[in-house]
Amino acid sequence: MQHFPIFLATAGRRIVLSGGGEAALAKLRLLLKTPARISVFAAKPAPEIAAWAAAGKLELRRQALQAGDLDGTALFYAADEDAAEDARTATLARAAGALVNVVDNLEDSDFITPAIVDRDPVTVAIGTEGAAPVLARVIKADLEARLPVTLGALARIGKGFRKMAEALPLGRPRRDFWADYYFNAGPRAMDHGGEDSVRDRLDALLDDHLARPARPGHVAFVGAGPGDPELLTLKARRALDKADVVIHDRLISPEILELARREAILVDVGKEGFGPSTPQGEIDALIVAHARQGAQVVRLKSGDCTVFGRLDEEIDACDAAGVTWHIVPGITAASASVAAIGQSLTRRGRNSAVRFLTGHDMQGFADHDWAQLARPGEVAAIYMGKKSARFVQGRLLMHGADRATPVTVIENASRPEQRVLATTLDALPADLADAEMHGPALTFLGLAPRAAAAAVPNLQKEFA
Repeated sequence: MQHFPIFLATAGRRIVLSGGGEAALAKLRLLLKTPARISVFAAKPAPEIAAWAAAGKLELRRQALQAGDLDGTALFYAADEDAAEDARTATLARAAGALVNVVDNLEDSDFITPAIVDRDPVTVAIGTEGAAPVLARVIKADLEARLPVTLGALARIGKGFRKMAEALPLGRPRRDFWADYYFNAGPRAMDHGGEDSVRDRLDALLDDHLARPARPGHVAFVGAGPGDPELLTLKARRALDKADVVIHDRLISPEILELARREAILVDVGKEGFGPSTPQGEIDALIVAHARQGAQVVRLKSGDCTVFGRLDEEIDACDAAGVTWHIVPGITAASASVAAIGQSLTRRGRNSAVRFLTGHDMQGFADHDWAQLARPGEVAAIYMGKKSARFVQGRLLMHGADRATPVTVIENASRPEQRVLATTLDALPADLADAEMHGPALTFLGLAPRAAAAAVPNLQKEFA
């Protein structure tokens, strides 16, 4: 992020613009929405600028900008549409201590003006750091269509009511009140009778929330999917948005954690196979402790929380403590991984069943029905299978599996750093060691990447 977004207070401050043509007009249409003192320097100003000056909306000086004209200037716009003149005025403005924007010149600007969705006092600023102005305009048009024109009125009325709302306890009770106002009671009242109806409704709404008992803590067990934030379900997004506390696994991607509320407490309880781990009992105790304090807790697990996630133990802890809970399933790693190699988990004539296995459990390497798995055509998705690869190979070969059986290992499925190792049962341990995979990986027994998937550039890196 090369440009840090801020909202600058403009009341009583001076903004100076040099220029009188189309570029100047475009900036002035925005600047005139602020309470700033605006000065324009233009020998030949457009008629609109002259009209604004005549109406007292800005100060117009029909001359070129000089060094003594910039005292007390907070922001300066160089909009003469002449490179030499813009460079001259920008140098004068910087010497006077002003931040400079040279119109249509990102490199020589100290700040940039974003695309703005105006629902005063609600303002949405959209910037692409000059990389994609067309994209910024598309996003602006989309937001303009989504945000009702009455949103600004609701915000203005709500701002005036903030002191009264402080009668509610700080935190979730107050957030619940404002959520109810902005997304339920407020819009309904606005549709029914306009702003007067909204003001009338606020007192009753506050009384209703004051009378409500404190909401008890609750736990949502949420599957975060394989790592791509676009594979997060809508229910998972909503849970993250409401969470007071997010207790998450090591494998949760930073992009998904970014979706949690800024005020939410993030607790990393990561585990690593055969490595440093947070004891399960400690995780259970953390979940219960936060919920008992009244927090809305999200227990965020990678993939689908119902698959090899020790979900039952955490639910049992909640039940024993009298804490309510619900489950939000996610996309499991097997689904994301099989999509990455262009295959399906089942196929008519090949396999009518697929097994989800773990490479190791609490006692060590996990044993399975190896004789069944060694049969031709069997497909299995092996979770946590990197360290157990030689063990799995040995058991399968011992029970008659074909050494040429295809095996595919997908590391960081669905993420930008995804890699795919296509090998055979015979070569699996050696190829896996050569690949040096350090991220989370899923192993498919009996599946090879489809040729079309392998041909897509940057989709995968194969190790022969």
